Formats: sequence, structure tokens, C-alpha cells
Amino acid sequence: MPVTSPTWDPAQYLRYAGPRARAFTDLLARVPDPPAAAPRIADLGCGPGNVTRLLADRWPTAHITGYDNSPQMLADAGAHAGPTPGGGHLDFAPADLADWTPAGTYDLIVSNATLQWVPGHLDAFAGWLAALAPGGTFAFQVPDNIDAPLHALMRELAAGPRWRSRLAHVPRRTDSVHPPAVYLDRLARLGCTPDVWVTTYHHVLTGEDPVLDWVKGSGLRPVLTALADDPEARAAFLADYRDLLREAYPSTGYGTVLPFQRLYAVAVKEA
Repeated sequence: MPVTSPTWDPAQYLRYAGPRARAFTDLLARVPDPPAAAPRIADLGCGPGNVTRLLADRWPTAHITGYDNSPQMLADAGAHAGPTPGGGHLDFAPADLADWTPAGTYDLIVSNATLQWVPGHLDAFAGWLAALAPGGTFAFQVPDNIDAPLHALMRELAAGPRWRSRLAHVPRRTDSVHPPAVYLDRLARLGCTPDVWVTTYHHVLTGEDPVLDWVKGSGLRPVLTALADDPEARAAFLADYRDLLREAYPSTGYGTVLPFQRLYAVAVKEA
């Protein structure tokens, strides 16, 4: 796992709130309605709360709790907390998913672009599913592009002569996300009916060095955190990485295309 726990920047992350939220919207489109009239929902890795709010739009009577281990993200998420127009409630709480244990029973447990940061997350599924009500659902999506230039170039640069002593083990590991068949098998063996699929988006980004700007809000956070106390080194790494990304993701007259693959799973517990 990375040696540095990343510090998150909600403003940077939300610069691409639309494309990032689309993945969550596509996940929710395949999630069945919970069996309870006023369902209890957990959002694992809620970030700044902008997509957690979408859960309240879909299920207005639900009691929804968003969990995250980033104080910065939770501070922003707090703006969404409170009663919802449909009579439900939205709140947020600190939690580290590496050892999070559900308190009580949930009708839906959902996670958006978070489990790739949780080593051993497959082993947590049994406990989380045990907390689901009969007929409840566990649903998640994770980036499934660890071999894309976006990440491969970061790892290669971090492991190169100039940076290896400080950064060789900092970027996210190549085994942080498993193949789709692994998730399907684990969820099926735990008594669920799983639906697992992969989607590749082709985001058209605009602006100067937009791929670098994108990854500064997500996958590059461990590196930025590791170099936070050395602005000169941070700037040097970003310059080298920027040049590599410019070559890998060339700009066109209409923008820069960022292919981005995501893995989805929706698992319904036996009623």
C-alpha cells in the first residue's frame, strides 16, 4: 500500500464534479429500490458529499450517512447535512474503511471511487453484507485503469533515479483493483446475486494540461502529499509528469481526450 495517506483537496476534486458524478449516476441506475419504506443507506467514501446528495434525490425518505476518513472532505460534505425534503435525513461521520464495522442494519451500502484506496477490501465484503437487510444491495464502482498512461507514467517517474528514494512506493499499487471476475465470484459466494460490468468513458477535457489537473484531484494525491513539505521538489515532479502526460494525451482542436475505464458491481442479498 502507499506509504503516505493522501491529503485531499475538495476544491480540486470538484473541478471535474460532472464527469466524476456521472459514474455514480450510472451505478445508481442499476440499483434496485430498497425493500424498506424509509431505507437506511451508507455511502462509503462520501468525499465532499455532492454525490451522496444524489442518494437523497433518489430515495427522499431515506436516512443516509456518508462516511469518509478525510477531514477536508467531511468539512465540505457537512454543507449537505440535515433533513431532506422527502422527510429523510442526511448526515456524515468519520470512518476508515480499512476497519469500518457497520452499526446496525442497512438497506443499501454504496461506495463511489473509494475501494481502490482500501487494501484488502475484498475481505471486508462479508462483514458489510452481513449488515445488509434481506433483499438489500451492496453497490460500488472503482476506477479500473491502473495500467493506463495516467497511472503507469506516474509510477515509472516515481520509481526513476531522481525520485525513487522518496516516491517509489507512494503511488497506488497495481493490485489495488481486482479483475471483474474476482468481484463477481466473491459476491456470489457470499450469498448475493451480482451484476458486474466495465465501462470506458472518453472524457473530453478542456483547458491547459487538463489531464494533469484531473489527476491532481485523485490519483496523484499520495505523491502531492509526500512532497507537500518540499514545494521545489513538488513543482519539479509535476513539470516532469506534465510533459509525459502531454505526449500520452495530446491536445486536439476540441480538447484533450481522457479514456477512463471503471468497474461496477451491484450485488443483491438473498431476501
